[in-house]
Amino acid sequence: MMADALLWLSFGGPESPADVRPFLENVTRGRGVPPERLDEVEAHYQHFGGVSPINALNRAAIAAVEAALARAGIELPVYFGNRNWHPMVEDTVARMAADGVRSALVFPTSAYGGYSACRQYDEDISRARAAVADAPDLLKLRHFFDHPLFVAAAADAVRAVAPQEYRLVFTAHSVPESADLASGPPEEGGRRYSRQIAEASRLVAKSLGVVEYDVVWQSRSGPPQVPWLEPDIVDHIEALHAEGVRSVVVSPIGFVSDHLEVVWDLDTEARAKAESLGMAFARAATPGADPRFADLVVELIREHLDAAEPRKLSPFPSAGCTLNGAPCATACCEPARRR
Repeated sequence: MMADALLWLSFGGPESPADVRPFLENVTRGRGVPPERLDEVEAHYQHFGGVSPINALNRAAIAAVEAALARAGIELPVYFGNRNWHPMVEDTVARMAADGVRSALVFPTSAYGGYSACRQYDEDISRARAAVADAPDLLKLRHFFDHPLFVAAAADAVRAVAPQEYRLVFTAHSVPESADLASGPPEEGGRRYSRQIAEASRLVAKSLGVVEYDVVWQSRSGPPQVPWLEPDIVDHIEALHAEGVRSVVVSPIGFVSDHLEVVWDLDTEARAKAESLGMAFARAATPGADPRFADLVVELIREHLDAAEPRKLSPFPSAGCTLNGAPCATACCEPARRR
C-alpha cells in the first residue's frame, strides 16, 4: 500500500485538572465502572497535578519517529490522534482529509492483541472515518510484541536497573477473564492477549538469561464480582516476600510508555508495598523512549511501503493489521460481555 502520511493513534490523557473527570468518563463510558472507582482514579491523576504524561510522551516519540523517517529518506508526515482525549482522532482525520491525505498508515501505541489493545483501535478508525467526508484509507500496522527491537529495548531497560540478585516480574494491564478469552479466534483457543504478554516476557527473559520469572497484572478497574486476570502486582509482591525474595525488578512489558498507570500503580503503589516489607524495588523503563523504538516504527512502515520482510522472534502470526477499521478475524478481540 502506498501512503501519504502516518497516523499515530493513542489512548489519550488529561493535561489539566479540569480535564480529568471528563476524560475518565470517556474512558469508562458503557463499562459499568462505579462512580467511587472513578473518584479513586481521579485522585491518582490529581496527585500528579491532573496531568497524565502520556500526551507529552507521545509527542516526544512522534518527534523521534519523524527524525528516523528523515534518516531513512522516507517523506511521511506524522499526525497525532487519541481515542479518549484531545487531540481526538476524529479531529485529526478531518485535518488529514483537509490536507489532501488519501491513504495513511496507522501506528497504534499497543504491541498486543485484545479488545482495548487492538480491536478498539479498529473501532476508533471506523468512527473517525464515518465522521469525516472523503476520509483517507487507513491501514493499521501489526502487533509488534515479538519484534527484535521491542524485546531488546525491554531487556536493556531491565539490565539498566537490575542489582546482582533479583526476582524478575513482568506486568501488564489486567483485563476481564472473559475479554482475554475472546481476544483470539476460537479455533486458536482465544487468549491472544495473555499469550502474547507471556511470549514477550519469555523473549525478554531469554535475552537476559533469566530462567525464573513471573508474569502478573495491574490496573484492574471493573466491579469486584467480575473475574479479571490475576495475580495483581501488589499482592504478588507480598507473596514473593513470604517466599523470602528480597529484591524485585518489575518490567512493565505491557506498556509502551510511562503513563499514569505505570507511574501510579508501579512507581507509587507497588514500590510502597515493597519498601514496607523491606524489599528492594526497581522498575525498568518502558521502550517508547528508547531510540530503537522509533526504528521499530520505521521497520513496520517499510513492511508496507517497501514490502520488507517482517522481523519476528516468535511463531505467532503477524496479526492486527487491518484496513479502514475491519477487525483482523471474525470473533476475535471482542469486548467482554457484561453480566
